[in-house]
Amino acid sequence: MKFLIIIPAHNEQDHLSFTLNSLLQQCFRDFKVVVVNDGSTDKTSEVIKKYTDVDSRFETIDLEKSAHQPGSKVVNAFKNGLKTQNIDNFEVICKFDADIILNDNYLSEIEKAFTNNPKYGLVGGLLYIEKDGNWIYEGNSNKHHVRGPMKAYRKECFLDIGGLRETLGWDNIDSILLKNLGWEEVVLPELQVKLIKVKGADYTMKSADYYGRYFYFLGLNRFLTYVAAAKEVMKLKSPSFLFQIISSYEKCRSQNLELKISKDEKKVINEQRWNMFKKKWFKI
Repeated sequence: MKFLIIIPAHNEQDHLSFTLNSLLQQCFRDFKVVVVNDGSTDKTSEVIKKYTDVDSRFETIDLEKSAHQPGSKVVNAFKNGLKTQNIDNFEVICKFDADIILNDNYLSEIEKAFTNNPKYGLVGGLLYIEKDGNWIYEGNSNKHHVRGPMKAYRKECFLDIGGLRETLGWDNIDSILLKNLGWEEVVLPELQVKLIKVKGADYTMKSADYYGRYFYFLGLNRFLTYVAAAKEVMKLKSPSFLFQIISSYEKCRSQNLELKISKDEKKVINEQRWNMFKKKWFKI
């Protein structure tokens, strides 16, 4: 299998070299990397050049500066990188972040998983962050979900789901849609991916606003949104946070903001979430 790896990078001069070095050290060698320099104002372009100058597997494109919004910006950068390549030449499409460090066997284990299991559509490892000098499991998602910084899709699965959506919640939308189409999402826990920079530090939206918008753009109906909001509030023990999330969600509804999913896909997402809710709370 040949891998196409697309890495959106915005002002990642301090992190990107760790990611690219970890790719250089992979024991699996059949890949191409496209680093999308997404309006960087630091020395990201100079970091990229050190790799494109010496290894033909590394390429880059430059985009104009755009506002940093969760989800849409990074997927837009990814899509621009994808346009530069003929995906017919690849079997695996990857979206990696510019601030991760991969085990040297990461790609070889992903390739082995896809080769041995034809129904695997999305494969990845687990995210780890540094705390007090130790690398610990990040814990922001369940251990059966491949997180956004290290997505690896079988090309057929990627095409089946219509690629990635330029919206908040894209990295959950893909998971729901591929499962509905008969593909499997698989996490290989032995592959520990080090996340250098904690996500969300450079987002401008407040947390409550983020959750409200996230639930809206994911396509959740009112009931499931209120349930999901209550779940987040239980973590923080802040009733006011619940009303802030709901307010953000209802504001999106009143403005009828455009969704990047079809009506049928929205139905699939709500059915999947409803089934999860019944299974957890009613054991149905």
